[in-house]
This record gives sequence, C-alpha cells and structure tokens, in this order.
Amino acid sequence: MNWTDRIRQVKIYWVIAAVLIAVASLLVSHLLVRDLALEERNRMEVWAEAMRSLNKADENTDLSLVLKVINENHSIPVIVLDDQNKAQTFRNVEIEARDEQDSLRQASLIGQRLLAQGKNIKIELDDSAHDYLQVCYDESVMIRRLSVYPYIQLGVVLLFVVIAIFALLISKKAEQNNVWVGLSKETAHQLGTPISSLMAWIEILRMNYPDDELIPEMNQDVKRLQLIADRFSKIGSLPEPVPASLNEVLEHVIAYMDRRTSRKVQLVKEMPSHEVIVRMNASLFEWVIENLCKNAVDAMGAEGGRITLRLMEASHRAIIEVEDTGKGIRKKDLKHVFRPGFTTKQRGWGLGLSLAKRIVEEYHHGKIWIKSSEPGKGTTFRIELKMES
Repeated sequence: MNWTDRIRQVKIYWVIAAVLIAVASLLVSHLLVRDLALEERNRMEVWAEAMRSLNKADENTDLSLVLKVINENHSIPVIVLDDQNKAQTFRNVEIEARDEQDSLRQASLIGQRLLAQGKNIKIELDDSAHDYLQVCYDESVMIRRLSVYPYIQLGVVLLFVVIAIFALLISKKAEQNNVWVGLSKETAHQLGTPISSLMAWIEILRMNYPDDELIPEMNQDVKRLQLIADRFSKIGSLPEPVPASLNEVLEHVIAYMDRRTSRKVQLVKEMPSHEVIVRMNASLFEWVIENLCKNAVDAMGAEGGRITLRLMEASHRAIIEVEDTGKGIRKKDLKHVFRPGFTTKQRGWGLGLSLAKRIVEEYHHGKIWIKSSEPGKGTTFRIELKMES
C-alpha cells in the first residue's frame, strides 16, 4: 500500500470519527430535550390540577398554594379551553390582537391546534364528564432553543472546518509549488557544472579522435542533458509561449524514444499532413509527451507493445492522444494518477504525471486527462490545447 492510499484511509477515518461525534452530539441533545419535555409535562399536570382546584374552590378554600402554582409558570405557553374548545385564559403566549375578544379568538385557534397535536391535559370539573377544561400547552422557549442549538453548533463547526481545510489546502499547494520550484532550480544548477565539463571533454575527444563514430552520439546525449537542465530551470517561471508546430514536437519525441526503447516497442504516429500550430514552450511540452511515452513503455514491460501518438484538430483545439497497449490502470487509481507521490511502480517518485499536468494546465492553459483505460488492454491519455487563430 502506497502513502497515497494510507492518506486516503486516514481521511476516511477522520470523516467517520466526525460523523460519529456529530451523531453522538445530536443523540445526547435529543435525550436532554426529551427529559426536559417530560419534566414540563409533569409541571403542566401539576398546573392543570391547580386549575381544577381553583375552579372547584368555594369561599372556605385556601387558594394561596393553588395561585402560587399557577402564577409561577413563566416559561411554558398554556391555553385553557372549555368544553366548546373556546379559550378561557392563556399565559406565556404571544398574540397580537386589537382587544380581549380578538385575543381569546386567536388563543382558541392556537389551543385547538395544540389539542390536535395531543399536547393537552383534560380536567374533569364534575362526575358527569360533561363539564371539563382542556389545558393545552406548548414547548417552552428553552426546549425550542435546545432543540435547534446542536444543529446551529454543528453548522458553525462545519463552517470553520471547511474554512480551515480550504486554508490548509491553499497553504499545502503553495508549499508544494515552492518545493517544486526549489527542487527544479537546484537540479538545473547541479546539472550545469558536470554538463559543461562533459562538453569540454567531448571537444577534447573530437580533436584527438576526429573519426570516432561514438563521439557524435555522446555529443547528442550531452545536448540532451543540457535540454533537461534547461527544462528544470524553467519550472517555476512563466516562459513566454510562442507559436510552434506540434507535428515537430511529436516527431522529436518519436525520434528520441525510438533510439532508446526496445525493438519490441512499436511507435506509431497519426498526424495530419499540414502543420498544427499552437502557442507553447516546445521544450517543456516535449517533456510532457516524453513522460507519457516513458510511462507507456513501463506499462508494457518486457513483452513490448504499441504506442500510438495521435494528433487531431477539433473546434479550434489541437488534440494529442498517447495510446498504449500496456497493463492499464485500475479503476480505483484513475483519480489519483496526477497526484504528487502516487505511483504503482516499485521504483519511482510519482512526480512525472504531476509535472505533466502542471506544464499543460498552468503553462499552456490546456487540459490533460485519461480518456480511457482498461486493465490488460491499455491506456489513452488526451491533451487539448487552444490553436492559433
């Protein structure tokens, strides 16, 4: 398992932990609200009993305790309905009305709604069961706030988490960019001295052995190293794109790869007869195609196969496809292939495709993606660039 898979697993564990914490928070809040609701129900039963005692009291009854119970309710909305479902009195209910009759009429409607919801306590005033009151009550403001608060809290926490993740991603990307640039510049710098030395030695060899057939080949390889150093030095800067021929770029790649790959690897080109011109940095873009071809060679292994370089035009866009007959890419890995550090090779840093994506999208404002891939049959990468008008 590579480090990208491990990071993905860690992210999944964090998400699961966050979900469990959120569920636990909501569950605890729900239990708390339920207990408070039961307590309020018990309070309303005591309040209803006080109302029954008040309605049955005579001139000799001590009502001090009854009135104390009734008057101490400052939080629970309550409406008392008669046997005709008309409001007799109400407490802690916000009603906007012109007069007392209008207030009782609106309170009756609210009480009937609470009665339909089962939020009521029936008070029998006599043994006939025809004279009774309905004490209708609603949730207090405290319970309503407690019911909503966990969702508000989770929303605020989620907002801060999203902002924090966004800031971390931006910081991480900036840090990666700095690492890319620093690594590339340092690589170009380190290559500069030995390349200059090799060029001097080749000149000495050419003077001493002018007819040696290997010296031109060595010179080509040194020039290649010089080109690679030049490419590294351009990472991090914004080289000015100029009109260049994609046909020539693909021809150079084919010529270079053909001399350095097995005879079992067949390089096929499919290009229009006319030149396809786009604004680009030819050196960097050539690097992209080389990288895709080298990955294709690695995917085919010792058995070899066929690499097809295809150049097309469509709607003022140049389309380049690199198709191979290699082992293909697993479906679960498709979305990770351009991620820095991702690789399926035993040896490798997983930086090639990441650099290719950066060069295509940031330097050439194009697109690169996997058009198709099937295990055992091969992979096709597609690049689209805007053409010169």
